[in-house]
Amino acid sequence: MSTSFFVISLDFELHWGRFDKVPLVGNERYYLQAREAVPRLCREFESYGIAATWATVGMLFAENMEELHAYSPMDKPQYHNNLFSAYHWLQGHNVDPRMLFAPDLIGEVLDTSKQELGSHTFAHYYTRELGHSEKSFRADLRAAQKIAQDKFDVELTSLVFPRNQYDSAAMAIAAGEGFDAVRGNPEDWYWRDPHDEHLLKKVFRTGDTVLPLGRKTSYQSSTVLPNHPDMPFSVAASRFFRPYQGVMPVLNRWKIDRIKREMTRAAQLGEVYHLWWHPHNHGHHFEESFQELRMILDHYQFLHDTMGMESVGMRGLKEALG
Repeated sequence: MSTSFFVISLDFELHWGRFDKVPLVGNERYYLQAREAVPRLCREFESYGIAATWATVGMLFAENMEELHAYSPMDKPQYHNNLFSAYHWLQGHNVDPRMLFAPDLIGEVLDTSKQELGSHTFAHYYTRELGHSEKSFRADLRAAQKIAQDKFDVELTSLVFPRNQYDSAAMAIAAGEGFDAVRGNPEDWYWRDPHDEHLLKKVFRTGDTVLPLGRKTSYQSSTVLPNHPDMPFSVAASRFFRPYQGVMPVLNRWKIDRIKREMTRAAQLGEVYHLWWHPHNHGHHFEESFQELRMILDHYQFLHDTMGMESVGMRGLKEALG
């Protein structure tokens, strides 16, 4: 039987991932908890021998606003709706830098064994919104690469598209800027075209957390390989690890049981299982959410010991497949 792989990717963004959806004022404690979650995640991963890819917004690398502006590209996206622009949002806000900058936490990630620093673009860039251009997207990725190289001497090779928005043109640009692995979307209809969002998609994505509404979530490693030499490997997501919720605790148990069943099936079939979430998802119900994470990592340890499942990040899977 072929080797099975357990892949974890994290969208590390703090408020840069939510600036167009929720206000910062009133959520400060949430982000402070999210900051505490990063070293905690590093300790948990190291304890279990877990590899993970931290897809990090480039703006988080900056120490302050001056450094952010120094690394920002000249060619910025000209979205038809300014709501989607992190640069436009910045013009009207003067906020606690702990909500926007995290070079100290990035350093902790890099100091933890088996952790890969990846990219979530420089400015949480949306490639399927009106006003996006290939030129500005290329400039954004170059800014992300430069700040990572200058600050931490790291070349970024794995990319997660913000809001999971991408198309073949964006994939090709990413490959041209040094990214040879990207996170793809599941094939289910409610994960396709995330820029075209509506309520029914949200209902099905949420319901699929506890009920089998979509296709099998694990997949053969051969599907990761690119169809063209100029395209990156596509490491499709299997499951979003949804945050702990306190209203109906039974749903949390069903969620964990479903993830464990999917992991077991992947191990039995020699397939890839790719779990993803955001560090800020631990911002509420901090201890309960880490208890859930340990349940998953304990199950991985069991599958590793009994069936040989291996933990890899996105780059690690690409390297394993050659």
